Amino acid sequence: MALVLTSLPSILIDARAPERYRGEEEPIDPVAGRIPGAVNYFWGKNLDQKGHMQLKQVLRGRFESLFGDVPTERVTFYCGSGVTSAHNALAVVHAGLGMPRIYAGSWSEWITDPERPIMTGE
Repeated sequence: MALVLTSLPSILIDARAPERYRGEEEPIDPVAGRIPGAVNYFWGKNLDQKGHMQLKQVLRGRFESLFGDVPTERVTFYCGSGVTSAHNALAVVHAGLGMPRIYAGSWSEWITDPERPIMTGE
């Protein structure tokens, strides 16, 4: 019998800069916006002022707050093309929280189907 995970909480997190998340600018893809239901956690928050990865305990606190009661294996990151979502996944692993998911196709893939919904704004 297969385990059904659909009743468990999950979260979709956009790793792009807030302006791209809100659809105010899109320097790469032909369509601006985000996947409906996604929340924003900009990958750059993982770095300190010197450009080094934040301390594990700092990242752990941020991600635990962001995830709430969602288990890490039910967290999915995406970005424009999958690159900066990997940075967020690395930060989660560095924080000792396990391995989240990555939507590798990310925004660039999402917008290839005109039937998929798009959100903009706050």
